[in-house]
Amino acid sequence: MKNNSLDIARQTLLEPAGLTENNLELILGNMLGHTIDNADLYFQSSHYESWTLEDGIIKGGSYNIDKGVGVRAMHGEKTGFAYSDDILLPALEQAAGAARSIAKQGGHGQLKVWSKPTEQQPLYLPINPLSTLSEKNKLDLMFKLDAEARRLDPRITQVNVSLVGVHEVVLIVASDGTLAADVRPLVRLNVSVIAEQNGLREQGFAGGGGRVGYTYFLEENRAVEYAQEAVRQAVLNLSAVPAPAGTMPVVLGPGWPGVLLHEAVGHGLEGDFNRKGSSAFTGRVGERVAAPGVTVVDDGTLANRRGSLNIDDEGTPSQRTVLIEKGILKGYMQDKLNARLMKTASTGNGRRESYAHLPMPRMTNTYMLAGPYDPKEIIASVEKGIYAANFAGGQVDITSGKFVFSACEAYLIENGKITQPVKGVTLIGNGPEVLNKVSMIGNDLKLDSGIGVCGKDGQSVPVGVGQPTLKIDALTVGGTNV
Repeated sequence: MKNNSLDIARQTLLEPAGLTENNLELILGNMLGHTIDNADLYFQSSHYESWTLEDGIIKGGSYNIDKGVGVRAMHGEKTGFAYSDDILLPALEQAAGAARSIAKQGGHGQLKVWSKPTEQQPLYLPINPLSTLSEKNKLDLMFKLDAEARRLDPRITQVNVSLVGVHEVVLIVASDGTLAADVRPLVRLNVSVIAEQNGLREQGFAGGGGRVGYTYFLEENRAVEYAQEAVRQAVLNLSAVPAPAGTMPVVLGPGWPGVLLHEAVGHGLEGDFNRKGSSAFTGRVGERVAAPGVTVVDDGTLANRRGSLNIDDEGTPSQRTVLIEKGILKGYMQDKLNARLMKTASTGNGRRESYAHLPMPRMTNTYMLAGPYDPKEIIASVEKGIYAANFAGGQVDITSGKFVFSACEAYLIENGKITQPVKGVTLIGNGPEVLNKVSMIGNDLKLDSGIGVCGKDGQSVPVGVGQPTLKIDALTVGGTNV
């Protein structure tokens, strides 16, 4: 199937405003005439809806339409940026004038002929996910999950369900010859519950999604499984005991625990932090930064995944970038600006929250490749430690690499076996140091279910994470049972 995103983008973004590609060429040419090195225009149309159900009642429903254009002019390290929520020629010319005004000297930018986009197999269909289910069917699905969660266990006292869909069309034109477009569907379904017993309250959460339509949740019983998983977590934690504290072996489960890798390591491998010298990985390309078996990739080319993109927000095709290979740092994730300043090439990681934001190097789907060990073999190697199966969230300092993460599902490992569930588990460490303490990597690589949202400099974008089961020989556990 050919990707007809460019035709859709023209019809959605340019034709209603009476704009042609000749208009855009003139605007970019005028910007470069004012001694700008490079310039680009980012057009975006976004349709967003969300539904929320709380305790059997639809408490919220919203539908928003946003459309606009961001104009960027670059000279050396300087960037001029302006945006408009009117896609009209006068507004576009005004924004272009504001963007170019920051650079008054230097530069010999030349407008290159726009190249015809390479036809490629799209990673996802250019559909509008909001229209893939009727409003009644959307609400019926939410009510069904509420009823299912309550049916599973009488201790469930609260149920929240949220359903979100986005239909986004983007068009990027740039002075370097880029002419590219994308039609991006995105859906997400979340179920959270609270279980109560003898005055004790515990929460469980599950969800998923991707660049698909809402019917994805009806396939293979996915939506019901989210409700079942949320209930399982909440009920499990009712019987959890306080976690021990101290330094001990920690085994991380497959899938979503890869969020620790994303935060503790991934951000430090983004180009801007390394160009500015603020990352723990700055200047270390070619050096050993992890244990010999550790290979980490960022891959925006996985079909239908939440973090995947046919093109990034600068029009560069997404790619699979090996960041760490067998423990050796191979490179960083780059957008066009940082790649140019670091004399390398963009890796297709230029991302932005919307037309009102500047692009910057961001992750897509970041994960560690599988290793040779059976997960049972990994557990059996631990005499006393912690098995962290799921995470709630965490924080990281990019410069030092230090992180703090809290586990929402964890267990004791005693004499090579998973035993009692524990709560209050906090993992404290340093990303680069932890990578060197990985001694066993499982053969069970798993990606998350499609729930990741990454924040950076006030911008949020959808991402994916993943990993196999991992053994970290020594990690500080901040527990409550001291």
